[in-house]
Amino acid sequence: MNKPPLSVQHRRRFRRFRFLLSTLIFCALVWAAGFIWYVDYIPKTVENTTQRTDAIVVLTGGSERLSEGRRLLVRGLADKLFISGVYRGVEVDELLSVGKSDPRLIACCVVLGHVAENTRGNAIETAVWMYEEGFKSLRIVTANYHMPRSLLEFKSLMPDVEIVAHPVFPDNVKVDNWWRFPGSSALIASEYNKYVFASLRNALLNWLPNGDRAALRSPGGPAKDAPDLDDYSASNAARKDG
Repeated sequence: MNKPPLSVQHRRRFRRFRFLLSTLIFCALVWAAGFIWYVDYIPKTVENTTQRTDAIVVLTGGSERLSEGRRLLVRGLADKLFISGVYRGVEVDELLSVGKSDPRLIACCVVLGHVAENTRGNAIETAVWMYEEGFKSLRIVTANYHMPRSLLEFKSLMPDVEIVAHPVFPDNVKVDNWWRFPGSSALIASEYNKYVFASLRNALLNWLPNGDRAALRSPGGPAKDAPDLDDYSASNAARKDG
């Protein structure tokens, strides 16, 4: 079988190259448009500062989050403060520097979750605790650039829970002028990529029967991937099992 002339082969290769290049440019434009939307979606202020909820949930990752969660608890905006994603062996008093707070408030009202290692884990760990407690509303405290993905994950697992966003604003992350700061640009771009991945994953799970809620069991329940009671700790002795 004779090969096509060399000029025909070159044209075919050029068409394939042009198609590939066009596809890459299109994908880059879509990503860039989504990135601009994401930057605009990052909260710039705390819109709701007074609404009381059943719980305050702090996602570990910065001292500002813990300080803000403690301040909100002291203000009486919730009865419980849940801190998700705490290393095992860390105690409530150590984490919140009890000397700076009323020890009685710390003793009665703060619970640590020790299972979560990422934002999805934060949502699962918090959802299990919320449903175990019978709570219907929470105020989530995390960094502003992290809030969109946190809300995405929390709402997918707790659609029946009212969630109030309470962002904190790290000084080292420049959202308003992100293009002038390479570190901030890289961090926000990474967070946007994770947001896109989480959106696609949740959309896929929604096609499965209870696929997005399969890990939600009461602590100590039958699912081996569910948090056990030992995965939660508090400085008080008033636990459901004792």
